[in-house]
Amino acid sequence: MYPKRFLSPRNDLCFKRIFGTERNKDILIHFLNDLLKPTPPIQDVTFLKTIQDPEIAPHRVSIVDVMCQDQNGDRFVIEMQLSHEEAFDRRALYYATKAYCSQRQKDVEYKDLKDVYFLAVTDFCPFPKKKHWFSRIGLKDLDTNEHDIKAIQLFFMQLPLFKKGKEDLKTMTINEKWAYFFKYADDMHSKELEELIGEDLIIKRAYEEVDRFNWTDNELLNYESVELKHASNVGVRDAAFNMGFAEGQEKGKVEGIAEGVEEGIKLGIEQGIEQGIEKGIEQGIEKGVKEGERKKSIEVAKCLLAQCLAISQISTITGLSEEEIELLTEEKSPR
Repeated sequence: MYPKRFLSPRNDLCFKRIFGTERNKDILIHFLNDLLKPTPPIQDVTFLKTIQDPEIAPHRVSIVDVMCQDQNGDRFVIEMQLSHEEAFDRRALYYATKAYCSQRQKDVEYKDLKDVYFLAVTDFCPFPKKKHWFSRIGLKDLDTNEHDIKAIQLFFMQLPLFKKGKEDLKTMTINEKWAYFFKYADDMHSKELEELIGEDLIIKRAYEEVDRFNWTDNELLNYESVELKHASNVGVRDAAFNMGFAEGQEKGKVEGIAEGVEEGIKLGIEQGIEQGIEKGIEQGIEKGVKEGERKKSIEVAKCLLAQCLAISQISTITGLSEEEIELLTEEKSPR
């Protein structure tokens, strides 16, 4: 099987080669202007160090993929995130605000602080409820929805939400071409590439940077090393997830059985009480009816005794035993 012609721009080395080198500043400038549409547009950029010193949180160093500033001093932080990371939205905000606060040097006034743009290209969905693959997030008035503070803006390209395919190559917007580049570059063929590029030569330049024929053997080895490391991390993560899922299922079974037994006992007691009450009422009514009937039979028997009717006949009429009628006779006799 022949290796693919194009490498993945999601790979850390590829990403930094395309967007983080002096020779490819034009690609970065077009990319940022296309997606972020800053005002005024970016004409030139200066790369800044990607390791942000821990001025805000001591002993907490932030490492971003690409950071630069344009001709006006506005700062741009660009991140490529492959694996799902919990609270990535907070991490993004942390990076953006750190880039903003780091401008505050001794002689810099607040009014001179420049805007910060944070852009994340993610191979997972930090905002899974979003319907569109590209999101622009800023500070707004919650009542009027006015965008009063524009000092910090965050942009997210969620690749799993990008659904266009090969049949859409000729009709894609420039932003969609960038999304397609990130998601499918390593699966592209020459004919498809021609359809996608059209007149967008900067997209062609981006593909040239991930063409394996433009990489040395040593660079390709480093690329494969990064790929293997990522695959290993994914494998460990998936194994941990599966192990946790299995343990969770087993624990769920045990807890479920315990809860089931407890609930069964509770339900049994409740049902027993309820049934007992019902049975008691039923038995009480039955007993009451029987006692009522007995009292009635006794009264009838007393009347028949008063009429000197034979005890055997009274027993037949009332259902009382002859012994019971004899007792009634004794009760009537004077002491």
